[in-house]
Amino acid sequence: MDTAGGLLTAFGLAASAGLNAYIPLLIVALLGRFTTWFTLSPPWDALTSWWVIGAMAILTLIEFFADKAPAVNHVNDAIQTFVRPAAGAILFAASTGAVGGIHPVVALIAGLLVAGGVHTVKAAAVRPAVTMTTGGVGNVPVSFAEDILAALVSIAAIVVPVVIAGLLIVIVSLFVWWLWRRANAMPTGST
Repeated sequence: MDTAGGLLTAFGLAASAGLNAYIPLLIVALLGRFTTWFTLSPPWDALTSWWVIGAMAILTLIEFFADKAPAVNHVNDAIQTFVRPAAGAILFAASTGAVGGIHPVVALIAGLLVAGGVHTVKAAAVRPAVTMTTGGVGNVPVSFAEDILAALVSIAAIVVPVVIAGLLIVIVSLFVWWLWRRANAMPTGST
């Protein structure tokens, strides 16, 4: 894996961890264990242990169902405020470990910031807006969409890292457009 591809993979995995902490960790563990598409260097190769894979599968199921239950999903997001950035840090550091040249502390901080940023947008902006506009009815479909997006971005980050560059550009552009539109829709208070 070249440096650019490794970085794109790292950013994609960390971003998907901001949506769902355990799906990208499980995908990395399974691909690291059963394929040659993703090789984990020590100490990150511990993710391919059967114990870790089993724990990730159980945690994926717990988060999947907790995120679909009304009121429980808000508690889950509060807990995940700490878990998702940590997962992003692990995924970023694990995927850049193969390309070298990046200090592990820098990789951990970058992953923490990327996953934490995605989680913050999700938990502080997107989910409250969905809850308010749909009376909570839209939370389950949005949660399904987040899980699917986390899985697809994780797989794309590993298989075709260039796709991640395009996705990041689209996501950032949409977010900036949304902020611009929101700012322009607010009343200015002038008469």
